[in-house]
Amino acid sequence: MQKTVVSGIRPTGNLHLGNYYGAMVNFIKMQEENRCFFFIADWHSLTTHPDPTMLHSNVKNVLAEYIACGLDPQKATIYIQSDIKEIAELYLLLNMHAYLGELEKTVSFKDKARKNPNNVNAGLLTYPVLMATDILVHNADFVPVGKDQEQHLEMTRNYAQRFNNKYGTDFFTLPQPFNFGQELIKIPGLDGSGKMGKSEGNAIYLIDEPKDIEKKVKRALTDSGVTEFNQPKPDYIENLFTIMKVVSSPDVVQHFDDLWNRAEIRYGDLKKQLAEDIIKTTAPIRSKINDIKANDEFLSRIIEEGADKARQSASKTIKEVRKLMGVR
Repeated sequence: MQKTVVSGIRPTGNLHLGNYYGAMVNFIKMQEENRCFFFIADWHSLTTHPDPTMLHSNVKNVLAEYIACGLDPQKATIYIQSDIKEIAELYLLLNMHAYLGELEKTVSFKDKARKNPNNVNAGLLTYPVLMATDILVHNADFVPVGKDQEQHLEMTRNYAQRFNNKYGTDFFTLPQPFNFGQELIKIPGLDGSGKMGKSEGNAIYLIDEPKDIEKKVKRALTDSGVTEFNQPKPDYIENLFTIMKVVSSPDVVQHFDDLWNRAEIRYGDLKKQLAEDIIKTTAPIRSKINDIKANDEFLSRIIEEGADKARQSASKTIKEVRKLMGVR
């Protein structure tokens, strides 16, 4: 029996190599075996008051990148969060079961409230409830989450259990984290840090032009060079080899590894090869992204079909929740 999986992404920037190899590759596999819902969380992004003239464009970019990377609208349901009004209704109903004390203790809320004291809005406070709604509206069995989202998933489980206990039902499934295990590849940043990300400013984006990729790789952190045979690689050098292992052929990786072990490596040559292989890997994806973005008719059809499928699932949930809560 197929399992239901739900995952979303905020439309706040382009996908980078870390997104692609860290999650997207696994999403592509996941859609073959599960009932998957992938959504663009435009309502979530409103907590930070994004530029309203750019929000639609950002949603369009993310949608095009999702599809260009391999998510198939025929196999998975791909939709925009704000197209599903049932989400807003379930969000309101679940808020009746969310308590102020637990919301104020959420790590992400405390962190964002500290960093932006002038924007501590109600949407930010109830962010975990909206996240729970996105999951529970499809009664998901599994949710792919990173370490920073584990608390939110646990809160989702709490809301589901609290609702079930309150109304004497087992209607809501208690979703589990989807564990990719050894298949999950973590792509490091170019600045020597352990994570490639938008906020870190160390990412290579799938939409980056070749000249931009060359500049970024050229600026990647290195040192004065290795001087001893078989010396352990420092983290920032190992990071470059980690990226090379996913974009280069095994013989290329072995070649530079041998040069390192013989203390003969030249970072300029390593970076040149790495940039070439990243460009070769991202070029077909970038081309697909641009073609899809230029085809408004195709995107509109995908959005409409995805919304229809998502509403069918969500409306069943809302109908039952209303009944259980006594809303007629």
